[in-house]
Formats: sequence, C-alpha cells, structure tokens
Amino acid sequence: MTATLPARPSGHLLRERGFRGLYLSAAVSQFGSQLTLVGLPLLAVSALGAGAGEVGLLSALATLTALVVGLPAGAWVDRAGRRGVMIAADLGRAAVLGSVPLAWWAGGLSMAQLYAVAVLTGVGRLFFEVAAQSVLPDVVGRDRLTAANSMLVGTSAAMDVSGNGLAGVVVQVAGAPVAIVIDTLTYLWSAWWLRAVPSPAPSRGRTGMGRQIADGVRFVRGSRVLVVIMIQGAMVNLGIPLVTALLPVLMVGEMHLPAWTLGAYLSASGLGVLAGSASAHLLSRWLGQGRATWLVGVWTAPAALALPFIAPGPGLWVSAAAYFAVTFRIGVNNVTLTSFRQQVTPDALLGRVNATMRMVLTGAVGLGGLLAALVGELYGVRAALWCGAVVLALSWVPIAFSSTLRR
Repeated sequence: MTATLPARPSGHLLRERGFRGLYLSAAVSQFGSQLTLVGLPLLAVSALGAGAGEVGLLSALATLTALVVGLPAGAWVDRAGRRGVMIAADLGRAAVLGSVPLAWWAGGLSMAQLYAVAVLTGVGRLFFEVAAQSVLPDVVGRDRLTAANSMLVGTSAAMDVSGNGLAGVVVQVAGAPVAIVIDTLTYLWSAWWLRAVPSPAPSRGRTGMGRQIADGVRFVRGSRVLVVIMIQGAMVNLGIPLVTALLPVLMVGEMHLPAWTLGAYLSASGLGVLAGSASAHLLSRWLGQGRATWLVGVWTAPAALALPFIAPGPGLWVSAAAYFAVTFRIGVNNVTLTSFRQQVTPDALLGRVNATMRMVLTGAVGLGGLLAALVGELYGVRAALWCGAVVLALSWVPIAFSSTLRR
C-alpha cells in the first residue's frame, strides 16, 4: 500500500454536511469530557471526602472498562448502525451524568454512584470513539482520511488543552456540579450534530458475536501493517506513563518547584500533539504518508533521551522542549497511523479492528503506570523516567522494519 493524496482539497471537508456534523459532534463531546474529568474527582473530594485510593479508583475505572468491553464493543459497532451507536452513546452519557448533580442537590450522592457513573461514561466513550473511527471512511472517503484525521486529532488536542483550563475555572467559580451539568449539555449538543452523519448499512450476518470478535482479532494478527502499528502504539503508550506518572513526586516533592510549573510542563504535551496533528497532512503530502511517520520518529528520538535530565532552572525548560518534540511526533503518528489502519481494513471489520487496537493500547497505558510505580519504588523516580525515555526513543524502530510504512 502506498500513501494516497486527497483527490479534493481538504479545506472542502467542513463544507460537507456529513463531516461537519461528525467534526462538531466530536469536538464538543471532547470539550465537555474534560469538564467531567476535572469535576467528578473534585466533587468526590469536596462533597464526599474521598481519599487518594477512592479518587484513584474513580480515575482507573474508565480504563478498566475499555479493557473489559473493548472487543465486544467493536463487534457491536459492526453489527449495528454506527451513527445510531454514537447517538445512543451521547444520550446515555447525558442521562448518566445528569443523575450526579440531581443526587448532589437532593443530598443523596454516594461514591457508589460516582463509580457507576465512571464505568458507564467510560463505556459510552468507548462505543462513541470506536464508531466514530469506523464511520469516518464512509463520511470522507478513504482518499481523504489523512486530512480528516488531521483535523479531528488536532481539534481533540485543542479541546484537551482548553477544556482542562476552562474546567478549572468553572469548578473554581461555579462548583463541580455545574461543570458536570455543562458536560451533560455538550453530549446532547453532540447528539444533535450527529443527525447529519451518513451511516452505512450494518452487517447483519448470522455469525455469533464470539466468532465476529475472533475474526477481528485474527485480521489484526494476520496484517503485518496493523501488527507494526499496534507494537509502535503500545511502546508509546507504555513510555508516556513511565515518564509522566511520577513527575509530581519529582518536581513538587523532590525538586520543590511550585505546582504551576508542573502544569506548564505537562501543557507541552497538548501543544505538541496539536502541532503534530496539524502538520501531519502537509508532511504526508511532502514526504509520503509512511515515510513521514518513521522519519519524524527518527528525528525526535534524541529528544526523548533528554526527558530524564529535568532539573530546576534551564534543565526544566530543555526537558519541556524535548517533551514537546516527543508529543509532536505522537500527534503526527495519531493521524498517519490511524489513517493507515482505516485504509487497510475492510469496512465490515472496522469496528472490531479499531476496538482490538484500542484494547491493546489502553492496556499499555495501564501497564506503564504500574511499571512507573514499581520502578520508582525500587530504584527511584529518575530510573522510571529513563525507562520511559528509552522506550519512547526506540518506538520508531518497528516502523523501520515495515516496508509498507517506510514508503
């Protein structure tokens, strides 16, 4: 497979009703999710006196959900209408989140309810994102996937940055319940825009769900391109938590830096992904889609090895600049490798392939967090940073062994 260039200018994408609906739906949904990401744990702390373990479990439940229901979600997306799945996911999340401020105002909020909300909203997000990635080729055509993914990934990164910032302001000024109410409204708004999205006819064969799941896993395992993409993504998702999970301990606890420096340092990731995703389409046209992927990986590999040299003074900002370079590469890869995955996968298998990949990549994030805790406890925080830096520096290597992705 060689890289294909858009047959029509990418600037025309937002003029098309179907893509415009998908784009606006994804953008407003992502923005609202950041409000709950901040508001839900703060509500647990402020209203219920939750401790570190309870808040940690609350944050982990969405990840655990993806691991448990990821494969069935892919099969279900392929069996059902993808637009209908996205609308149902939005409406379901709106209903679940709407119960939180109602329970708080009635004085009946509990941690059990918040745990249930975390699980159900995690399920909704999983179904929505798998369906959105699966319906995109039908919305824009396979020849414009790189341009469309560049817009979607870039906007998602921008929503992460702006949503986190606004979430803090909303929670500070109006309280966590209000932030969750706003998120509820964003899901309703997202569902409204999805009416414009075309949806292919679902696959309604007689094959059982277990067989369909196995077909998706078998397709991924049998595709050299998808295996390489999966290994590369797993390495990145393993390395990032190793580098970032213990930064609060290092920067605030050991280096005694003010908390705002940690926030400023981490903001480099959102800006890096935003810049990389915005550049991905142009780099793909200039270098070729596959060549852009691995060359950017090679160029930014030295930056990953600068991450552990974080120290007060200039070392802090050198490390932050290196983190920007690493996440720039992640932004490029999120666009190019997602486009590759969508291009090589048959329409009938898109949901199952996307869900299989997501399960592996989510599992790598969880493993990275566990390894960070283990290495940090046994050998120190900087040892964990060095482990993550080496993994990130080498994450381009699987692509170098793929003749398809090097072209």
